[in-house]
Amino acid sequence: MSNVDKAKIEEAIKMILEAIGEDPKREGLLETPKRAAKMYEEVIGGVEEDPREYFTTVFHEDHEEVVLVKDIPFHSMCEHHLVPFFGKAHVAYIPQNGVVAGLSKLARAVASTARRPQLQERITSTIADVMTEMLSPKGVYVIVEAEHMCMTMRGIKKPGAKTVTAVSRGIYETDAVKRNEIMQFIQMK
Repeated sequence: MSNVDKAKIEEAIKMILEAIGEDPKREGLLETPKRAAKMYEEVIGGVEEDPREYFTTVFHEDHEEVVLVKDIPFHSMCEHHLVPFFGKAHVAYIPQNGVVAGLSKLARAVASTARRPQLQERITSTIADVMTEMLSPKGVYVIVEAEHMCMTMRGIKKPGAKTVTAVSRGIYETDAVKRNEIMQFIQMK
């Protein structure tokens, strides 16, 4: 159940339209406040979601080597400008004591973390911290690469520029060989 106040968003969108000199009663804009409210609920309605929920069920498997889910697409909304940013995340961990998560849970954690007004840096560290807390792995490595519309559409106006953030926990903080191994896996086609 969403806690998003769509009526309040609709009113705010009407006010924005009026503030830029548009007529919210114009045919093309008549339903825009309602559509925008529904879009905001869908795109950034995850403020109350906790990505930890995806790691409450784990499995025990005789596997203590790298697990990597790469190229996980995501979208989020820049909390500074309320415009989208989007890209892909690469999430790796090395299980400890045979504790593994379902592969889809890694992608769900990315989506859940991104579904709120957000910073890319926070997405990256939140995913790594939640996995470290919930799975107690030997190590976690998260890389997020994204294009930010606040850099593409406004300000510097540099379409195609990508921002890359990375967070390492556990063995990945101290073992350069393990970090390099994960980078090679991510670059594999």
